[in-house]
Amino acid sequence: MSKKLPVGIQTFSEIINGGYLYIDKTASIYRMLQTGKYFFLARPRRSGKSLTLSTIKSIFLGQSEQFEGLWIADQWDWSQVRPVIHISFSSVDYQGSGLDMGIQLMLRRQAAEQSVELTGTTIKTMFDELIRKLADRGKVVLLIDEYDKPIIDYLDDLDQAKANQLTLKTFYSVIKDNDPYIEFLLITGVSKFSKVSIFSELNNLPDITLNRHFADLTGYTQAELETAFEPYMAETEQLLELNRDELLIQLRHWYNGYSWDGRTFLYNPFSILSFFAQTDFRNYWFET
Repeated sequence: MSKKLPVGIQTFSEIINGGYLYIDKTASIYRMLQTGKYFFLARPRRSGKSLTLSTIKSIFLGQSEQFEGLWIADQWDWSQVRPVIHISFSSVDYQGSGLDMGIQLMLRRQAAEQSVELTGTTIKTMFDELIRKLADRGKVVLLIDEYDKPIIDYLDDLDQAKANQLTLKTFYSVIKDNDPYIEFLLITGVSKFSKVSIFSELNNLPDITLNRHFADLTGYTQAELETAFEPYMAETEQLLELNRDELLIQLRHWYNGYSWDGRTFLYNPFSILSFFAQTDFRNYWFET
């Protein structure tokens, strides 16, 4: 029986525990974890960034049971448990009370979830305090998703976009001074703003967006598509009255549009999952 398709699910533990299909990206993730400490990655929406961050979170939390049968299972030292700060700006409420207050509420929520009491009253002092108090338990892992959303959402209001940019610059400035307390940092988004505009303090933030070693970190390769989705293809061929070659040609035409190294071409995960769930060729990514 085919596994359930995780359409719209971006939490690694939910996919594994819920019996959903997971395309094993842990070899690429392991390579990144072994390569350096600070990383920046830009990818389009719905391409797997959030799931990548969630997977890294589960790795550093030492949740080895969730990785049984995956590449990293017998490669990682599961005793390396670290405190994790996992921030997604898609869940930060900045539309009503503003970005500064939204970040403060997010930091207090993070602190409460990890039984940390914050006494700071600004985003800079609160973020600094959260990192240092968690560092008493081990060096901290920082995972920041959709870093650019508070700016992109206001591209039709440039004054507010600029104000949010300055707030984010203050927020990220905390990271440099806390370098001794940080084990690993990955920041993701859909765009690459100038390092001067937001990450001026992080002059050691390597951009792996076009790094060939991480070209297949998100998205599905041709081999992954043909192997992992084989059970779904058989049923789809019957419903659409296509043979395997015809189906693959159509999938490539509709959904095989990304390459970050000029060699490896990738299928959009959301589009592929949606297609096999609905058995209908449509522009699923565009519709979202």
